[in-house]
Amino acid sequence: MVKDEKYTQHCIFSELECYIDFYKDISMSVFSFCSMGTTSICNIDTYVYSSIQGTLESIRTILKTGRINDAYALLRKYYDSTIINIYSNLYLQDHFSIQNFIVEKINNWLHGKEKLPEYRVMSNYIRKSDKLTIINEILLHKDDRYKRIRDRCNDHTHYNFFSNMLLNDNEIYLKNRLQSLNDFSKDVRNIFILHLAYVFYLNNYYMASGDYIDCLECGVTPEEDSQYWVAPFIQKIFDEVITKERPDITAAIKQNTEMQLI
Repeated sequence: MVKDEKYTQHCIFSELECYIDFYKDISMSVFSFCSMGTTSICNIDTYVYSSIQGTLESIRTILKTGRINDAYALLRKYYDSTIINIYSNLYLQDHFSIQNFIVEKINNWLHGKEKLPEYRVMSNYIRKSDKLTIINEILLHKDDRYKRIRDRCNDHTHYNFFSNMLLNDNEIYLKNRLQSLNDFSKDVRNIFILHLAYVFYLNNYYMASGDYIDCLECGVTPEEDSQYWVAPFIQKIFDEVITKERPDITAAIKQNTEMQLI
């Protein structure tokens, strides 16, 4: 166990708590939105987000024991989960129609009948989407940060460098341990931002507060434009993470939605 106070009190742990709480909240908030193009009676993203919540909880637990190398293997899993979620949402939007009421590729995946394409195929599908041209330009073409994150995750997963193996030994002194934790903090934050940027760009209504539906269910006339109100926990994550780190992403999402995102 790493007992260095600078390690145990590192900001990564409070940041992970923030991300975990967010996925817990959004998992519940999107439950009532039907996943069009599938036979699922509830939103499949509900379970994707709760699964991601679990992965981040596992990362937090492993980091607390000082196993940074193992945490990177799970970070790669988190990265994969975000790409799967973006791909499945985009593919459903591209292929669902009255003439194609069930999108077989995604529906078969849900029911264990078919695998999704490999990571590279899904990633290329996202990159080449006309719907995502603006957000792709901001996220993927301004710099190579996401390529570097992917490479770093792979280096740790496959032990491409001996120094990566040492980061799993929590009993030896490593002068670069804190720097590695700093790098990990930046990497998980960037993946978190990438995921939310695509999700909210594709599915603006995921930002909605529950006020409008609550009024309808209670037989009360909703306030004017309340269907465009943003849930407080989503506004908070924009204020504290996305806009703070990437105001260009917030600006792009605001230009693409009627939701009243501040």
